[in-house]
Amino acid sequence: MRIGVRGHDVKADSFQHLVEEINRQGFLCSQLALKKAIKEFPTHKEAMTPGLACYIKEVFANNHVDIAVLGCYLNLANPDKQQLEDIIDTYKRHIQFASILGCGLVGTETGACNVEYKYEPANHSEEALDIFIKNLSTVVEYAEKLGVIIGIEPVYKHIMNDAKRTRKVLDAIGSPNLQVIFDPVNLLYEGNYHNHKEIVEEFLQLNGKDIAVIHAKDFVIENDKLKPVACGMGLFEYDSLLSYIKKNKPYIHVLLENTTPENAETAREFMEQKYSSL
Repeated sequence: MRIGVRGHDVKADSFQHLVEEINRQGFLCSQLALKKAIKEFPTHKEAMTPGLACYIKEVFANNHVDIAVLGCYLNLANPDKQQLEDIIDTYKRHIQFASILGCGLVGTETGACNVEYKYEPANHSEEALDIFIKNLSTVVEYAEKLGVIIGIEPVYKHIMNDAKRTRKVLDAIGSPNLQVIFDPVNLLYEGNYHNHKEIVEEFLQLNGKDIAVIHAKDFVIENDKLKPVACGMGLFEYDSLLSYIKKNKPYIHVLLENTTPENAETAREFMEQKYSSL
């Protein structure tokens, strides 16, 4: 595995220092959400020029860190037409930027059928899924023109919330430029975490061939609520996931989530030890 960390989970006083720190902590890749990770210069749409992309690419390359995912986690099922137009335009800008940046893919979650981007039962309806597929198709078609991969990340509270709906989206769009960011803990909630091994195995069986990136975290139950934590600090059983990676996905980008500057290296070492023991 090429294990990495999200840029905005790393403590640094400058962009240069941020990437140096990722390398110093032993990580080989990173997920870059521009607005979250970079504070010293603007990263809004108008700032996303080829020159900025080349600069960012150079800093990462000089520190031997891959940009595994360029994050663009906006709601592609937003019912407000004006907001949706701006969201789709933002995706197109990120796709343009990614084509110069040389990153693995542009990553996104899978939306909600409200402007607040929050859970409601209607998110799991067929109507919501159809809306998401329609809007995602526009983004994927644009990505195809620039040779960029879009990575969709299923989340229980969102529209694409399980293995079967993920497969339905992939089959409906039918593009090699649409792949999956798999975060097993994102598919869990208080009512199904006891079955998380079976949930992981079903997802790998139905969608494994389309997985491009892994998001890795753990979870605990506090006050009857599922709480994400860093790898090795909770209840998640990693054996089936890591065995699948070892057999089928050599050198895949595995990005740690819910880490802090204090526990990130410990979480990385935990994953490396689990992997090597299989």
